[in-house]
Amino acid sequence: MAGNDPNRGSSDLDDRISDAKKRYARGELNADKQAESKGWAVAIEFVGAVLISTFIGWSIDEYAGWDTRPWGMIVMLLLGFAAGVRRAMQTSVQFDSDPTNDKD
Repeated sequence: MAGNDPNRGSSDLDDRISDAKKRYARGELNADKQAESKGWAVAIEFVGAVLISTFIGWSIDEYAGWDTRPWGMIVMLLLGFAAGVRRAMQTSVQFDSDPTNDKD
């Protein structure tokens, strides 16, 4: 049986290691890492815009002392969401137009 052959597993592992080395030499693994880091950059920019604008709205409500307390935070949350979406779209377009993204 093929499952009992002890040398089969090591040759399969050797094949996978050599394949990974070839892919690394061609830069395919680096491209995957770059794509992942670009995705994280877009996500962090979006979340940052929402959190910062929400904090600004909360600060406005706290220090202004108006009786319309939650509305400053709600308005700034919505503006931050819109700004985050806009910035994420701009960053995505910028990354998509990067000529180093072509993997042929």
